[in-house]
Amino acid sequence: MNNCCLIGYSGHAYVVFDSVKSMGFELKYYCELNQKIFNPYNLEYLDTESAAFEKGHFKNTFPVLAIGDNNLRKRAGDFFSNAGIKMFTAIHSKSYIANEVSLGEGTVVFAGVVINPLVKIGIGVICNTSCIIEHESVIGNYSHICPGAVIAGNVQVGKNVFVGANSVIKQGIIIGDDAVIGAGSVIVKNVDEGDIIFGNPAKAKLK
Repeated sequence: MNNCCLIGYSGHAYVVFDSVKSMGFELKYYCELNQKIFNPYNLEYLDTESAAFEKGHFKNTFPVLAIGDNNLRKRAGDFFSNAGIKMFTAIHSKSYIANEVSLGEGTVVFAGVVINPLVKIGIGVICNTSCIIEHESVIGNYSHICPGAVIAGNVQVGKNVFVGANSVIKQGIIIGDDAVIGAGSVIVKNVDEGDIIFGNPAKAKLK
């Protein structure tokens, strides 16, 4: 079984498409709320993921999570997990992943990414273009590590966290669930659950 179906089909999905194709897998289909007018890869529209499932489309096709929004991606991932359908893990051929790394189902890894030894990455994580995740760090389910972000060693990133582009997280830091880190931020202190922080050094946004 080497056919794949994108779950979501917009800007983020186009980069996911590139990662899957680099592995030698075929992408023929996509699922969305509505059929897209712009279809750059000439994929066949199947319907929503739930309707496509009811029609039996995932018996011979891997779903690939291609949704940038953490909450929407989790919703789709939960649907497939509850339905007992294995999600595709896309790893671009031009990324580097150490042998001792653990990657959760449904995670996507883009070109230029470096993931070093003993890193643990959860389900449905986005490791976006050229991000670096250093030794022994842990990335929680459905988090998004944006392009160029650098996560030093022994960092713990919770679930559903957004780590903005070109941000830097100091070694040993703990980031709570649902936190948002603004682009270009430098994190030198632990971040509480749900906090929105930005700057160099980063400070919490007033709620």
